[in-house]
Amino acid sequence: MSNRKAAPARHAALAVAATALLAFAAPSAIAAQRGVTDTEIVIGTVTDLSGVTAVQGVNNSDAIRMAFDEVNAKGGVHGRKIRYVVEDSQYQVPRAVQGMNKLLNRDEIFIGLDNGGTPMNNAIMPSMFEKDVPNVFPLTAARSMYEPFNRLKFGQFASYYDEMRSGVKYFVEHKGVKKVCALYQDTDFGRDVLAGVVDQLKAMNLPLVAEAADKPTDTDFNAVVSKLHDAGCDMIAMGTIVRDTLLIIQTARKMGWDVPLVGQFASYDTAIAEAPGNAGEGFYSMTPAVYAYPDDPRPAVQEFAKKFKAKYGRDPNFHGEMGYTAAQVVLLALDRAGRDLTTDSFIKAMESIKNYKDIFGSPPLSLSATNHHASSESFLTVVHNGRWVPVVTTPLGY
Repeated sequence: MSNRKAAPARHAALAVAATALLAFAAPSAIAAQRGVTDTEIVIGTVTDLSGVTAVQGVNNSDAIRMAFDEVNAKGGVHGRKIRYVVEDSQYQVPRAVQGMNKLLNRDEIFIGLDNGGTPMNNAIMPSMFEKDVPNVFPLTAARSMYEPFNRLKFGQFASYYDEMRSGVKYFVEHKGVKKVCALYQDTDFGRDVLAGVVDQLKAMNLPLVAEAADKPTDTDFNAVVSKLHDAGCDMIAMGTIVRDTLLIIQTARKMGWDVPLVGQFASYDTAIAEAPGNAGEGFYSMTPAVYAYPDDPRPAVQEFAKKFKAKYGRDPNFHGEMGYTAAQVVLLALDRAGRDLTTDSFIKAMESIKNYKDIFGSPPLSLSATNHHASSESFLTVVHNGRWVPVVTTPLGY
């Protein structure tokens, strides 16, 4: 056979070989998406399971697991089941970094969901983004969860900053407050709360009369509360969480000081409302949504609470409800992304969500290609007879 006649045959053979290579390459391209296999999607969380905010992290991650277990029992999403991996940060930055390194490098998670704590999220996001892993609806309302804009950041809640601006405005305009003070954790979280207080007072031409900072592990608040008492504060805006909030409330009451104490999302917890001896009575908190108690008359809320208690032996708290909502939004996005699941298709699906309404009556959640902050609404509530009660039924603004 001449070389001229052999050439077409060689070209045909090469074409067949190339087609075969492409056929083999297609599955490899799918497999190259981290955290996604033909049968599984890996989702991870680093949160506090045994530290000072465990009452939030445990309930939140348990509710997420319940949501994923429910969908897995029905066959998963487009034939893939969710493998959910949770690491304990103990509300410590080094442990959060260690936990995220494990999730990224050993578990190869597809996304991070409801990672807990402002300082912890700020510390772990760079390593997540380096591997193109989205940080979805972290369990914190810090502005850094969605600012500056990043295609891999998705925030669920009205920010601490917005909450405190709205709260300060309400107390000045409706409660006659004139001397606002601040007591906050000396962390990224606490400073974000303080910024909202300072900026709102500045907008109203009022000074911050006094401020004091504490550490998340502090247990003695006599000195800082005495300092604010001596400054004549008639409202204290608090950048504290659960355990420290309760200690501050008790310290002020022991002094006979009935000053309004106003917290935010991190202190909006049944652990404060149900504290022994009705210790939390009269404590205010801003919150991005209102807790639906298990005895809420809505059938969907009752069913959720019944399933949660049957599974975990306790009632869900507010952070459990928010975790369940976050998981439902993620499941919706995974469904919309389709079988060809990639980071890009997931992000596009998240950005398509508009006016999502959960079973608890929370403000609608909306996202877009230019806005990854799902809601900016916040409400004022107060502890009354061991329960959180809305002070106003509509969200506050500034």
